[in-house]
Amino acid sequence: MPEGDTVWQAARRLHEALAGKALTRSDFRVPKYATVDLTGRGVLNTIPRGKHILTRFEGGLTLHTHLRMEGAWKVYGTGERWRGGPAYQIRAVLGTADRTAVGYRLQVLELLRTTEEERVVGHLGPDLLGPDWDPERALANVLADPSRELGEALLDQRNLAGIGNVYKSELCFLLGVTPWLPAGALPADVARQLPALAKRLLETNRDRPVRQTTGLHRYDLFVYGRAPRPCLRCHTPVRVADQGDGSQERPTYWCPTCQPGPAPAPGTPQRWRDKYPRRTR
Repeated sequence: MPEGDTVWQAARRLHEALAGKALTRSDFRVPKYATVDLTGRGVLNTIPRGKHILTRFEGGLTLHTHLRMEGAWKVYGTGERWRGGPAYQIRAVLGTADRTAVGYRLQVLELLRTTEEERVVGHLGPDLLGPDWDPERALANVLADPSRELGEALLDQRNLAGIGNVYKSELCFLLGVTPWLPAGALPADVARQLPALAKRLLETNRDRPVRQTTGLHRYDLFVYGRAPRPCLRCHTPVRVADQGDGSQERPTYWCPTCQPGPAPAPGTPQRWRDKYPRRTR
């Protein structure tokens, strides 16, 4: 699933392509909005909110989209061939005189009154890349359930918005703790580092085409997607196991030497394996 930095980039592309212009094309390819036509309306702005995207139009309307696992917004110039996937995967088309934004595989797409935006994003915690960022509140949210596994608490967008599975694994590695550590067992000095480090990771990568957490030329990520290759610090084989319940299970990567503490036993069955590999040069 795209994380906060990727969603921030998508929202910026939409904003730069559409904001301040009137729509010359409006095409929603979902049954609920098949007859809706926004042609002629001006686009006010597009903003990210955690992993959600809000595009606002004149007349008090907002298009709310969420990329989920495979969604994407692509922007094309006049006459440029659309390359985001087959036509049947297109869910929305918003065009101006010189740019066309095409939404592919959008599992969440709804039009609502701008005054009702809190209905779809009001549950989110402080946004790591947003103006509402509040490190004290974010940390308090993460620690509110002391028995909850840290990795699960970090993924809960109600605690803080923007962290996904990649940053969960990388953040826990950089903090030197296992994602299965109960949040209440997080050492105080480590807990104090968590909000600032999480924010720095996302801010550093929001303008990069390839996510990078290591600061090393040859390697992009410390642990995510690297099992069973050697840890970049201690050379212990990186491990991977599912974390979560049922449909919410996610492959989680960690170094058992650099991140001591509770973790699944070696050989624990995995439901996901590495279905979605990332670049790990």
